[in-house]
Amino acid sequence: MWAERVFRKVEKAGRVPHRRRGRAGADAFRVGTGRGVPLWAALILAAAGGVLFNAAFPALSWWPLVFPGVGLLLYVQQGRRAWSALLVGFVGALAFYISDIYWTALYLGPVPWLALSITESFFWSLAAVLITLAYRWVPRAVPGRLGTLVLLPLVVAGLWTLREFQTDHWPFTGFAWGRVAYTQSQSPFTPLVGWVGVAGLTFLLVWVSAFALACLQEVGMSRLTRAVLPVTAALAMASVPAWPSHALGSARVAAVQGDGPAGYFDPNNKYGAVEQAQVNATVPLFSKGPFDMVVWPEGSADANPLADQNSASVLSALSRVLDAPLVVGAITEDGPKTFNSSLLWDGDKGKVAQYDKQLPVPFGEYIPLRPFFHALAPALVDLVQRDYTPGTRPNVFDIRGTGQDIRAGISICFDIIDDRQIPQMIDGGAQLILAQTNNADFGRTEENVQQLAIARMRAVETDRSVVNISTVGTSQVIGPTGRTLAAIPAYKPGVLVASVPLSTGITPAVRFGAAIELGAAALGGAGLVGCLGLLLTQRRRPRGNPEDGVWSRDARRAESD
Repeated sequence: MWAERVFRKVEKAGRVPHRRRGRAGADAFRVGTGRGVPLWAALILAAAGGVLFNAAFPALSWWPLVFPGVGLLLYVQQGRRAWSALLVGFVGALAFYISDIYWTALYLGPVPWLALSITESFFWSLAAVLITLAYRWVPRAVPGRLGTLVLLPLVVAGLWTLREFQTDHWPFTGFAWGRVAYTQSQSPFTPLVGWVGVAGLTFLLVWVSAFALACLQEVGMSRLTRAVLPVTAALAMASVPAWPSHALGSARVAAVQGDGPAGYFDPNNKYGAVEQAQVNATVPLFSKGPFDMVVWPEGSADANPLADQNSASVLSALSRVLDAPLVVGAITEDGPKTFNSSLLWDGDKGKVAQYDKQLPVPFGEYIPLRPFFHALAPALVDLVQRDYTPGTRPNVFDIRGTGQDIRAGISICFDIIDDRQIPQMIDGGAQLILAQTNNADFGRTEENVQQLAIARMRAVETDRSVVNISTVGTSQVIGPTGRTLAAIPAYKPGVLVASVPLSTGITPAVRFGAAIELGAAALGGAGLVGCLGLLLTQRRRPRGNPEDGVWSRDARRAESD
């Protein structure tokens, strides 16, 4: 009840009188009336919006659906009260997350899937309340089309970006999945990510959706104008050219998908079985050299070569036969600490570099607050038997290939979805990105193609080639423009061999991406607070004739409502 009381006080502070316009049925659809669709209809439309939004993501990849999906999720927040706004936002978010991340339930069952979906939906619902307030306050604080068509879509898009920023970073290390921009890995809007970054593209896509909705609801505009304005805005965005690539030279890269029993719960996952599958799949490369490097996936050297002499000997022998350094994934230990690592391996020197994953996945690679969560769900918590320690080593390898030195950025599994990892690579001089992953625990679900779409976005965002190599798929080499250069079918052993462009430039997205994200989020928050301030100022201003200091009876009555 305290939340409802706070909401009502804030709402009353921001309330100003306004005239009824048009028919009652039309009023319910317009922003300024403060009335939305009935709750039962809003819940149905919110669920439909969440499902439409999910359909824009892989594997369906119906990217145009991002606009009606987001637009519907925004529309149902209009004219709601506190608990209604929370509930409608929660239902829309839950419909999205349940359909988008169902792959988390494949081996662990429905409890983690539902827990994660409900948690993320709760944060979404809090942001939904802010969006409801924006639809109530902005048109009143800034009357006319300046408020409804210009300021309101900007504030709403900023609040959505603010919500994504929060879920990307907190709690723990966040969960940066399901961002609006990730729907556009192969669309006319893909090149924009090189200019504004992932968060900036999210802002622009939500802005177009909110602008289209505002045009649809605006009074006194012709149908042609309502359609032309948002379509023109979308076409202008789609017409932005790709950031000019600064690719200089290339590297001949081989990557190996072993299709071994890499699943955490795979009954065939015996000690060394994954590594043996990788060795078997690597043999065809013996006659395909020379290479600048050979890349194996995350956890591919499951018999830790830093502790197992036989594993180390096998890697050294392979490196000498291939006459190329190996980049392999392994689980390493340093005293009581365990790391999810990537190793640069030389046939004569052994390990020459190591990167330890800096952001282990909570509840997947470690259990935060383990005693607390163990008391709630001991059987589930006990499934994660080891807690990975966050690494501190740089995520760039200096690889000495066939006559050239190559700097490769290293990404392990969900590193690729986190904005914090990318600038580190580029600042470290990375000319390409090696994205090592293990998708075996998610089977033939949409998770692997969703992650591949994110890797493709990172290629365009950074102007860097990405070698996305998985234990089981989907594995591809992606060029700086987002084009696939080589691919292996999922769940089949095979090799990728490609001449990979090396880039040295820095895109605006990398240079200014963090500032763009913070600026967009600040625009949403500051715009909402600023409009509240204007409404409070208007509330204190006397109505009627200011010279005689007497308010009219109608003005006093309106003020007391």
